[in-house]
This record gives sequence, C-alpha cells and structure tokens, in this order.
Amino acid sequence: MKIAKKIATALLIILIAMQFYRPEKNIAEGDYVAAFEAETKPSPAVQQILETTCYDCHSANTVYPWYNNIAPISYWLDDHIEEGKEHLNFSDWKNYSAKKKDHKLEELVEEVEEGEMPLNEYTWTHKEAKLTADQKKLLMDWAKTTRSLYPVAE
Repeated sequence: MKIAKKIATALLIILIAMQFYRPEKNIAEGDYVAAFEAETKPSPAVQQILETTCYDCHSANTVYPWYNNIAPISYWLDDHIEEGKEHLNFSDWKNYSAKKKDHKLEELVEEVEEGEMPLNEYTWTHKEAKLTADQKKLLMDWAKTTRSLYPVAE
C-alpha cells in the first residue's frame, strides 16, 4: 500500500508542476490568413467553413477553449495544432510552391471526402465544426476548382 501512495503522490506533484509549464499558445497578430484568402478567393460560405472547421489547427491562430488552461490537456491540444500545421498551414500559404498548393488542396478534398477532417476529437467539443453533406460538397467543390489556379505538369 505504501508504494501505491508514493506513486500517487509523485503523480500529483507532477500534475501540479505541469500547470506552471504550459506550451506556447498559437496566437497570431493581424490577418493571419489574408494571403491564402486573397489568392484562393473562397466564397463567404466556404470562408465560414474554413474559419469554423479548419483555421484553429491549420493556421497561426487558434481560439482556445477554457480547458486548454489545464495540463495535460494543454499539451495534447498543442500536439494536435502543431501536427495540423505540419500537414497544412494556411498562414504559410504564400511560401508554398504552386505544386505544393495544388497537392494541399487535393489532400483537403481527400481528407474531407473520407471523413478524416475535421477530426472527431475536434468536433466533440466544437459541434459547429461538424460538416453537413452540403458543407462537405461546397468545400470540396471549391478546393477542386481552386486547384486550377496551380497548373502543375504531371
């Protein structure tokens, strides 16, 4: 019984210490997706979908829920955001080559079509991010059309 108590005490101390060492927040100043939106010209409906469903994890600015202030949840969310930005970062769009832009839009279509995006973990707490069939079609049609901006030699 003593060993279990020592382990529980150590875990409690670690959990308390974690509250003081949080990951840096993903918060940008200014219009962090301006270049992307100016170039791809999403309709107001598509722009709303992107804002509600994509930008938190795929841009330089995240709107954090209250529970992000609790470790280890803050570490878990940080990991999701960093991984999301590794795959696609709308804030870094101007630095992508035409080939990469085309590929990222192709991946966007695939991920939405297969139901991989937005992540279930995100939609559990962001009900407004759960896409309807019409929203999925609108987003995928926009991405397919937008790919024509980036002619890539096969």
